[in-house]
Amino acid sequence: MASGGDPGAVVENMSMLLKKIKDFVQTQDPIGIPASTTNPSRDDNLTSPVVPDDFRCPISLDLMKDPVIVSTGQTYERGCIERWLEAGHGTCPKTQQKLPNKSLTPNYVLRSLIAQWCEANGVEPPKRPAQLNNTPATCTASEHSKVIELLQKLSSQNLADQRGAAGMLRQLAKRSAENRACIGEAGAIPILVSLLPTTDVSTQEHVVTALLNLSIYEENKARIITSGAVPGIVHVLKRGSMEARENSAATLFSLSLVDENKVTIGASGAIPALVLLLGNGSQRGKKDAATALFNLCIYQGNKGKAVRAGLVPILLELLTETESGMVDEALAILAILSSHPEGKAAISAAAAIPILVGVIRNGSSRNKENAAAVLVHLCNGEQQQQHLAEAQEQGIVTLLEELAESGTDRGKRKAIQLLERMNRFLKQQSQAQGDAMAQAHAQSQTLSQALVQVQADTQLEESLPPTSSHLPER
Repeated sequence: MASGGDPGAVVENMSMLLKKIKDFVQTQDPIGIPASTTNPSRDDNLTSPVVPDDFRCPISLDLMKDPVIVSTGQTYERGCIERWLEAGHGTCPKTQQKLPNKSLTPNYVLRSLIAQWCEANGVEPPKRPAQLNNTPATCTASEHSKVIELLQKLSSQNLADQRGAAGMLRQLAKRSAENRACIGEAGAIPILVSLLPTTDVSTQEHVVTALLNLSIYEENKARIITSGAVPGIVHVLKRGSMEARENSAATLFSLSLVDENKVTIGASGAIPALVLLLGNGSQRGKKDAATALFNLCIYQGNKGKAVRAGLVPILLELLTETESGMVDEALAILAILSSHPEGKAAISAAAAIPILVGVIRNGSSRNKENAAAVLVHLCNGEQQQQHLAEAQEQGIVTLLEELAESGTDRGKRKAIQLLERMNRFLKQQSQAQGDAMAQAHAQSQTLSQALVQVQADTQLEESLPPTSSHLPER
């Protein structure tokens, strides 16, 4: 294939072929190993889970550690696409479109989804490689002077100066990575943090949004955390305007992308405030709260806090309100919580089975997969038979058979797990019914025999001659 033809088509065809070979190697027994040396009943449980295609880099076909988006919208592993660009290529490897620019944007949502998948499948999350050459160019002297001037106004006691400076910093931090680095290095973050409790609504909105924009730059995340910003951000999340609450939630999500920050944020009281925003916020506020809660709940220690804050009933309510546009987010969070004992108990207590079966019947492929994942956790343990019986009444068996045939890779695995449990349950139920019928039949026979004996005794008694007690009185 490499010997001739259109280079773009050759690369694409080779990439597809390599992917098929890799899929085959991951799912089949190695050639040359006798079948007798394998134990299918155990090997099926020990094989590594197949990585979803969406989580693989199209170049290396490996699970992505640091996914980034190029200007065509495709996502690649950072190191792979950087080597591609450094080799002089100006096109997108997957689509062969010309790249308008060579900017790389971190795909934070995909990184969180990969982390969730790793946790759900017992796979160690990939470690992000150290980024040594990713520092933005230093800002110019004039830009630095402008930032210093804004910080002087931000530090003044004049409310109008503070409001104006915070608004300018918000806009500057939005424009470029260079600006975000320059503002962070100039010492703006501690000053912004000190203004979070302000009672001026506009200033507070500018300040928290400036912190959100600054947090996109990795080094600023550490600066924001070490400046003690989290309690102030939570304060705004609880008491700010709706815009300020939305951007506070988005800031917490951005900071929680660093794993150790998930612990800090979870301990700050942020989770109940995020749950409240999810329940009564604007549409954008709900989206921001859901994204932050999803990421925070990847850490096991935060799951119980979210459940105790009343998250599960809100999520199930969002599942029934399809017009809310929150079904995807609600199911993704439920799938995470269902792996925790408190989460499982709360979902069970909320009578979620009919709702989840409804999603498997009418939902998207991803939502069917997550609903099946929740049911796998519910239909295991003390209430297994109760939940399986309820799911059976809702007509889940046919739906699971369809999902096992045509669902996503993960959806197929979950459907097969549920079908195996359902089959065992139905066999047990059938056996129990058979035993009950046999016992009832035995009891019926015993009763019939007793009646026959009574009748025989009666007839015998009537045929006997009279005793002294039957003689007439004299």
